[in-house]
Amino acid sequence: MMTIIDVRTPGEFMNGNVEGSINIPLHIIPAKVDEIRTMKGKIILCCASGGRSYQATMFLKNQGIDCENGGSWHALAR
Repeated sequence: MMTIIDVRTPGEFMNGNVEGSINIPLHIIPAKVDEIRTMKGKIILCCASGGRSYQATMFLKNQGIDCENGGSWHALAR
């Protein structure tokens, strides 16, 4: 089991995303730490190119949350 969090804007997310992923924009990640902590399975973050998901991954790791940067949502969708 895994949870894919897409940190792009809602508009970007609506224009295409990984099936089953959830949208939590990068600027909202700090407010969702407690919710993210309760998510089951491996947590993978993605965005358009991997830059924003890298920022989110580093932030969450600093909060003690085990997660990884999946890079581009296009790559994960394959």
